[in-house]
Amino acid sequence: MRFVSYNIQYGTGKDGRVDLPRIATEVGPQPDVIALQEVERYFSASGMTDQVAEIAALFPQYRWVYGPGVDLDASLRDDRLISRRRQFGNMLLSKTPILSSRNHLLPKRELGRVLSLQRAALECVIATPKEPIRVYCLHLAHASAEERLLQIARLLELLREAPEAGGVWSGDADGLKWSLDASPPPMPRPAVILGDFNLAPDSAEYALLTGAEADLRDAWLAAGNDPAEGATCNEDKGPVRIDYGFLTAGLAGRVRGMRVDRDAQGSDHQPLHLEVEL
Repeated sequence: MRFVSYNIQYGTGKDGRVDLPRIATEVGPQPDVIALQEVERYFSASGMTDQVAEIAALFPQYRWVYGPGVDLDASLRDDRLISRRRQFGNMLLSKTPILSSRNHLLPKRELGRVLSLQRAALECVIATPKEPIRVYCLHLAHASAEERLLQIARLLELLREAPEAGGVWSGDADGLKWSLDASPPPMPRPAVILGDFNLAPDSAEYALLTGAEADLRDAWLAAGNDPAEGATCNEDKGPVRIDYGFLTAGLAGRVRGMRVDRDAQGSDHQPLHLEVEL
């Protein structure tokens, strides 16, 4: 299966233009799963549009789920009340069924005058040709390593706890409404985690993600790539790898390739392309 992860910066490219069709072109028609970060609804910077609806229309053959971290009132009153939400978060699209999803809010800290946003990890159970897997689309804090460490600790808890907790509904529901439409959805152990982690490979946060207790593998390294390469964003100190794919250890041997699209112009980040045999 082919995965793409892309922090789209609400469609704002290196030229300063908001252009969601450009994002769709850069993602391409081939991915089985698309994980997008910084998708927003009803912000003036992106034209007060519903980017979730616009992106869904650009990928009509995909199922999709949206998980906001920031969720604010953006209602209007003209002749009638128009109820809408100003949201900022993660979107996941899949060619195969998204069997279930949960949106997990991650720990947040007040940072005084420094911008601090509520972050989230969108968890989806996705059907594959052989067996379902979990796919997480997430965006960690940009301003605080302490915050990221707390968020990663919570993410690792979720990864461990989910299979023991079971699907979003479970048990014997014969004769009840839950059994009328579908069987209990699974909560498999194998997982792929995609997103903007806002951390460098030499950081304490990366060490926590790849430590023995986490039991995760960096897909970039599992694909045989050079650890010193793979930059996805330009920061003040230069190009840095801050967007990642991680996999539960059992999937590491199934990675068939991973690359950064260095030519993409649709955001301040570069998209990641990952192929895993599933």
